[in-house]
Amino acid sequence: MGRHGTIAGRKAAQDSKRAAMFTKYARAITVAAKDGGDPEYNAGLRLAIEKAKAISMPNDNITRAIKKGTGELAGETYEELTFEGYGLGGVAVIVEALTDNNNRTTSSVRATFDKYGGNLGTPGCVSYMFARKGVLVIEKPEDDTIEEDTLMEAALEAGADDMVVNEDSFEIYTEPEVFADVHKALKEAGYEFVEADIERVPDVEATPKEEDIKKLAKMIELLEDNDDVQKVHHNCAIDLFEE
Repeated sequence: MGRHGTIAGRKAAQDSKRAAMFTKYARAITVAAKDGGDPEYNAGLRLAIEKAKAISMPNDNITRAIKKGTGELAGETYEELTFEGYGLGGVAVIVEALTDNNNRTTSSVRATFDKYGGNLGTPGCVSYMFARKGVLVIEKPEDDTIEEDTLMEAALEAGADDMVVNEDSFEIYTEPEVFADVHKALKEAGYEFVEADIERVPDVEATPKEEDIKKLAKMIELLEDNDDVQKVHHNCAIDLFEE
């Protein structure tokens, strides 16, 4: 699927933005830890920690972020913000942020949309085009040690809705309410994830004109590079960052 791109492309993007991702994941851990600092009893915190460890975030950083969330250490208070709008070519875009300065983040996001021909809209203007789904991405090993039927059976038994087979990956979809259960069951079965999170999956996709792709990709990239932005969802039918 174009919105995810290839496994290699996602790994390359993660490597190039590792330092910035430390900041984003630390904020996510801090916010999740407000519901309890023990990942054994806090599925959101457990997932946030696993994602941080997947990009080799130091344990000291993780511990410090947890303590900020539980109040053991002083830290900023983050507010969740969601922005909706359109990029060039009618591509719907949703930006999710965690910020300690509402005005700064709103101004920055709006400026990025404006600079690259986008249009920041009102709440609800594009979210109806997306469904919230748990998405777990597993890389296909070169030695074919993961059997498609076995993985699908395990996923469905754990509560997943569907599995899509791509050239280099398996994508498993769940309802948000059972995402943590499916994630835990598959992990205990020995599967490793390239990505695992609650995403906004588009119900309908948009295909921009070729001349719009470069500006659209730059807009998405700058939004993702913003320290306050946690996720950028869009419904572009093509891979904007394909090599």
